[in-house]
Amino acid sequence: MKKVVLGIVVVAIIGLVVWQARRRILAAGGQKGPQRTGAPVAVETQPVRTGEIRDIGVFTGSLTPKSQFVVAPKVTGWLKELLVDIGDSVSRNQVVAVLDDEQFTRQVQQAAAELQVAKANVENSTSDLDLAKREYERVTALREKQIASVAELDTVSAAFSAAQTRLKVAQAQAEQKDAALKVAQLQLSYTKVQAFWEGGEPNRVVGERFVDEGALVSVNQPIVSILENNPLTAVVFVIERDYPKMSIGQEAIVTTDAYADTVFSGTIRRIAPLLKESSRQARVEIEVPNGEQLLKPGMFVRARVEFDRHDDATLVPITSLVRRNSKEGVFIVEKAPTLDAGAPAAGSPAGQPAAPAFQARFVPVTTGIVAGEVAEVIEPALSGVVVTLGNHLLENGSPVILPKSPAAAGGELQATTDGTPTGGSQ
Repeated sequence: MKKVVLGIVVVAIIGLVVWQARRRILAAGGQKGPQRTGAPVAVETQPVRTGEIRDIGVFTGSLTPKSQFVVAPKVTGWLKELLVDIGDSVSRNQVVAVLDDEQFTRQVQQAAAELQVAKANVENSTSDLDLAKREYERVTALREKQIASVAELDTVSAAFSAAQTRLKVAQAQAEQKDAALKVAQLQLSYTKVQAFWEGGEPNRVVGERFVDEGALVSVNQPIVSILENNPLTAVVFVIERDYPKMSIGQEAIVTTDAYADTVFSGTIRRIAPLLKESSRQARVEIEVPNGEQLLKPGMFVRARVEFDRHDDATLVPITSLVRRNSKEGVFIVEKAPTLDAGAPAAGSPAGQPAAPAFQARFVPVTTGIVAGEVAEVIEPALSGVVVTLGNHLLENGSPVILPKSPAAAGGELQATTDGTPTGGSQ
């Protein structure tokens, strides 16, 4: 029990000592981080420069054909002959496969024979109607002369009407048999499977073969697939950050590992009006001309889209950007105005020659395009050199030395006439 009490007392004493020390530091004007009047911080710098900067988005995706469909039969039958194979060129309405047509040929013959019978019935009914009409006209004339009776007139009138009806029935049956013949002929034509499409390129290519000769294929069973490979479509997916930058008609540069030294030009044609909730990405389609047929559907591609470009932009290394008091900025190295050339530099051993002191001034900046290892500074106007290494140790006004200058070896720092320092990594 005594040991526990003793431990508590020791902890309390240590806490009291630390608290009092902190009060003394704060009372003396102590600050967090490096002191402006402390030892100089060794830093590396690079110059602020002017040049071109581009905002480029890089996206990955796959190539898809502009159009793709499968050729399938409209009737069931044995695949007698397959006229195309993978990679073959196919023209519009070309026959790509032939089914066994014996059954359909017999159906056409039967339908044609039935049509002949129906036409003969029409001719017979027409003849009967002609006879009934003449009889009706004869009895009508006799009745007008009071030679034929009313009963005779009624009889021939009924026979004439019946003949007209039989002719109409025969004609309808003939039309029915004619339609059946056309259906049979159409079924027979379906045994020659065609690749049919409208618009686009007149010639396309066979992408896949799904069956072999001798197979029994059913209605709508795929036989081959037909692709339109010029142009192709590069499908990429864009995150929310880049989505507002995309627009129809933007140019894109497409590359693929298969042709590492070849660049293909493309144009954005479609932008999805929604982002998938699962990935927060939107589908973007880039049309890529493929006249030489080098690119193939399914290839992995990278698409580079230039969103913006600024010429004569003020550029600083990305490593020079830091945050102080919630503000983004850079440290500009400048000659310290408060030190004399002959005064000893902070941290210099007594008796050694003094070097001109330099300080780091924090300048809040507004950045624009960030590309690779550089960032654009929109405002304010900058010049001189900025700290790229060691800036995490600096505060506004911190003294600095450039390790690669003579000062690092006990010599003197050099400065231009306008106070801009030389040395460091530039």
